[in-house]
Amino acid sequence: MTTQDLPPVGLYVHIPWCVRKCPYCDFNSHEDRNPPFTAYGQHLCDDLTADAHFLGNRRFQSVFFGGGTPSLMPPDALAPLFDRLHQNHWIDDSTEITLEANPGTLDLGHFAGYRALGVNRLSIGVQTFHADGLARLGRIHSGTDAIQTIESAQALGFPRINVDLMHSLPGQTASDAVRDLETALGLGVQHLSWYQLTIEPNTVFHKHPPTLPSESDLEQIDEIGHETLAIAGLRQYEVSAFAVPGHEARHNVLYWEFGDYLGLGAGAHGKITTQHGPMRSTRTRIPHHYLSRACADAHWQPIEARLIGFECLLNGLRLRRGLSAEDFETRTGLNAHDFRHQYLTRADTLGLLEPGRFQATELGWRHLNTVLEMLI
Repeated sequence: MTTQDLPPVGLYVHIPWCVRKCPYCDFNSHEDRNPPFTAYGQHLCDDLTADAHFLGNRRFQSVFFGGGTPSLMPPDALAPLFDRLHQNHWIDDSTEITLEANPGTLDLGHFAGYRALGVNRLSIGVQTFHADGLARLGRIHSGTDAIQTIESAQALGFPRINVDLMHSLPGQTASDAVRDLETALGLGVQHLSWYQLTIEPNTVFHKHPPTLPSESDLEQIDEIGHETLAIAGLRQYEVSAFAVPGHEARHNVLYWEFGDYLGLGAGAHGKITTQHGPMRSTRTRIPHHYLSRACADAHWQPIEARLIGFECLLNGLRLRRGLSAEDFETRTGLNAHDFRHQYLTRADTLGLLEPGRFQATELGWRHLNTVLEMLI
């Protein structure tokens, strides 16, 4: 298999610490008043060195620092990883480099340091600008903090900024949800992740469920919100992602198109295409286990053949444009016609998929969960 036959590759870096665990959060995040950032930064370099042979002569299309709260980590602790990436020519000025930041951890020194390292995209976890909503979500920032964080990022010259907003929160009305959107749009934000609050297992909200808006309220929020975003010129290119054309998140698209990525840090996952097929990596989730190096190395195993097509389309069908049959075959090594005939005949019969490619029709987009359930 030549480099030309391989999908694009990205890099995911997980920073597992946060100031306070939110009641809706099921991510690998851990409260810690004094995380060992310097040691962690060196271990990220060790991870990269250990897995570099999977890259061949490919460069990273994108790098994404997620968490937890990556904006807690001092730039100096990340500098060795950036040095390693530049020394090996794995990134350059064209690489999209995103770092997640929470308004409650605003440190202008950190922000300026990230920009100097080469971070060119921030993803700011606002969730809502309303005080009541922030309190119910257990967030540590105010609406004013969120606005100041966005404005500070713009003043420091970050060329691309995403704002994360949740809707259908406890006690939220359609007008509340729209005001959140209008506040972000009024600040000139050109990419929004706008998604419904869901109750996930192993969260405080799962143990003590809040009262969420009714189905009719959910429909109203969804309809008015989509209309607001469309009028503002943001195009929905993925289930929960909206952008001015040209501002789509390259790293997220890489996931949806079943591209490759290395995963560094505690709990990080990776997926790499080899001559024997796609491989999946996992690392220990517990930070002190990871730092002990007792079980920090990635565990790699093949993705089961029966799951490859399912995983590819569970991602690809989230994109508005879907996947071409050719891309499906390149990513999976499977015959697109045979897979479709075996698993998606009913979706075709119901008019939920476009002919000739793996893309939801307008009807299929409205019933996307039904289409995805056909793959499970």
